[in-house]
Formats: sequence, C-alpha cells, structure tokens
Amino acid sequence: MTSDAASQIAYLARALKAPALRDSAERLAGRARADGWTHQEYLAACLEAEAAARSAHGAANRTRAAGFPARKTIEDFDFDHQRSVKRDHILHLATLDFITARTNIVLPGPPGTGKTMLATGLGIKACQAGHRVLFATAAAWTSRLTAAHRAGRLQAAITRLARYPLLVIDEIGYIPFEHEAASLFFQLISARYENASVIVTSNKAFSSWGEIFGGDTVAAAMIDRLVHHADIISLKGDSYRLRNRDLGRIPAARHDGENS
Repeated sequence: MTSDAASQIAYLARALKAPALRDSAERLAGRARADGWTHQEYLAACLEAEAAARSAHGAANRTRAAGFPARKTIEDFDFDHQRSVKRDHILHLATLDFITARTNIVLPGPPGTGKTMLATGLGIKACQAGHRVLFATAAAWTSRLTAAHRAGRLQAAITRLARYPLLVIDEIGYIPFEHEAASLFFQLISARYENASVIVTSNKAFSSWGEIFGGDTVAAAMIDRLVHHADIISLKGDSYRLRNRDLGRIPAARHDGENS
C-alpha cells in the first residue's frame, strides 16, 4: 500500500469514525497480496474487522452500563462445587432464547450458592449479544421506583425500563418491603409480564414471600406473574464463599427468636 493510499484511508476512516478500519487496512492489504485476494475479498475483510470491533465495543459499553456488581461470566461458574445446577441447563439459558420468548428466570437458594453469579453471567451474555440490561438489588430497585413515584414519574420510569429486554433483580428477601414499595415493585413485575424478561434471585422460598412483601395477596400475585413463564432453578448446598474457610472459627447462626 502506497503512503498516499494509506493516508487517504486513515483520513476517510476518521471521517467515518471507523478506527478499526484504519488500523486493519494496511495489515490486511499485506495478507491480500500474499494470498491473492480479490478487491471484493479485501474490502469484505476490512469491513468485517470494523464490524467486529464495533460489536466488541458495544458489548463492553452495555456491560458497563448494566451495573453488574462484578464481571463474572458463565464460564467462571464452578459447576463442580454447585452440583444442584445442571451445566447443560445453564448453557441452554445462555443461548438467550428466554429473552426472545420474553420469559423469566428465578434463582432461589441460600446465600453464597451462586445465584448472583449466575444472574450476572447470563446478563453479561445478553449484553454481548446486543441486548440492553440493567442489574440492581431489590433494595436499589425499590429506591428507584419510590423516587420516581414521589416525583410523579412512575409510569414514565416503567415505560423507560420496558426498553430493556432484561432486568436483573438481585437479593429479594434480605430486606422486607414497606407497603408502598411492595405495590411499586408489583407494578414493575406486572408491566413486564409477557412483555420482557427478568432474572430474580432470592434467599427465601416462595412460601416466605408474604413476609417480604407485607402480605400473601401481593406476594401470590407477584409470584404468579413471575413463574407463569419461567425457568426456576433452585440452588442448594454450602456457601461458595466459605468453602475454603475454617468453619469452626465462624459463630453458628442463631435460631429464630435470638438477636441477629
């Protein structure tokens, strides 16, 4: 490639905001000469490099904007430790057919068994596939909805969230909902029913959700909408975080009725 041609390509790549095209054009030109590519094959290779770079950049931006607590992927998950989860089932969910079908995933189980990691891994897969995702704890979602409600913008907020094919709601059950918060949360779940997907994690069985949401009626209505079209994957076993710790030095959990 002559210096004049290289300069022109660099200028045009800047004008088109195609930095990967600028960087790959000369490298691919050498390969095209060596392998006898046609002009069309060379052009296709340059455009493919730019498209791949844009896709990777977009995935990184979506992952960053989603608000994941950590960059944990499905590949990082320790299926040997968490044997209650079937690898093939999770890998099937990672194809993201559930987002296309607008169905949900519910991950109940004790603390430390990998619920958040699975939810994050599936969310990152969605970002990499081009989907917009938002991740937050149940407490954070409640704060967001409450602020929107008190500002008179609840419906606008729910409409805006409808543009996200996937919401991840982490840690339902750690903090009970006030009556207003439970009502707002129900409105969010109801609005997404059969319209868009959610992934929910909880340390409480469904039978205890009445305690979380201040009554069995609201809890039953919410569960009905969540699980009607959902994969429910119950995680069991010991905490992943404590697997290499000396449990003899950790105080035993207090029974109900004792101070926490």
